[in-house]
Amino acid sequence: MRPYPINFVSIVIPVYNEQESLPELLRRTEAACQQLHHAYEIVLVDDGSRDDSAQILEDAASREGSPVVAVILNRNYGQHAAIMAGFEQCKGDVVITLDADLQNPPEEIPRLVEQAERGYDVVATVRNNRQDSALRRWPSKLINLAVQRSTGVAMSDYGCMLRAYRRTIVDAMLACRERSTFIPILANSFARHTTEIIVTHAEREHGDSKYSPMRLINLMFDLVTCMTTTPLRLLSIVGVGMAALGMLFAIALILLRLVFGAGWAGGGTFVLFAVLFVFTGGQFIGMGLLGEYLGRMYSDVRARPRFFIEKVLRSQPASPPSVVTVDGLSSTSSDQVPS
Repeated sequence: MRPYPINFVSIVIPVYNEQESLPELLRRTEAACQQLHHAYEIVLVDDGSRDDSAQILEDAASREGSPVVAVILNRNYGQHAAIMAGFEQCKGDVVITLDADLQNPPEEIPRLVEQAERGYDVVATVRNNRQDSALRRWPSKLINLAVQRSTGVAMSDYGCMLRAYRRTIVDAMLACRERSTFIPILANSFARHTTEIIVTHAEREHGDSKYSPMRLINLMFDLVTCMTTTPLRLLSIVGVGMAALGMLFAIALILLRLVFGAGWAGGGTFVLFAVLFVFTGGQFIGMGLLGEYLGRMYSDVRARPRFFIEKVLRSQPASPPSVVTVDGLSSTSSDQVPS
């Protein structure tokens, strides 16, 4: 592993209804980046916020000499799609992702850059003394274990978005056109050298988590279906196992009926119904997983954009010239605000 030369660092932050956290986020992120020995930019992507977050970002990007780049999406597409939109607009040799809720402190940015300079393709983080409820921590542990088993990459905390990526990894992710994208797993599929460091984790000071129970369920399905086809194989294995057990159970019932008579069999009616319901439930679970894969294949075949960038604002000219981008399809933008 060779040292990786860095000239420019990009910070990509998805924002959704974080107007109360944004002033402190901007102040602390700029202060952390000023400790770097490299030029930098802070790319904030407004993911269709319903509060004043977009206006705050536009004002920050309009300041003379501001390192802030405001990327405004026309509606809410989700955290990972917003980060991909930021990837398309950033130009750093190393790209660091960060949540806007300040639970992961921006002060950790120099440590991630230092690790990236050593030659790591991906620098992940592990939240120390995680300040979330048990309802968030335990499902996260199960998901992390499942991801480790499926990807073969032993990282401890796939749910923490405070990460650093080499430019080549970012470009490889942008070349992937699937709609359901879980960035940490996708990045690890291209990375050769990975590492992780322990970072502090703070309580959320403003607002509530943007991951509702339904969003967490959707995230779980994204994780399962975007990283592996193992559930489809398991479906076949479980189907064969259920059929074999059913045959054995039927043979056992016939033998017991012959030995003990018809009266014995009548007492097990409800047990048979219970077994039937279990088997039927297993079939429906398998059909649901199969439907998830087919639905995602249908979405990919349609090839609709994952996001639409309404406008990009920066106080200094970009290189190359700024454009309006619809999931990789670009045209010259008249919405740019030059310094």
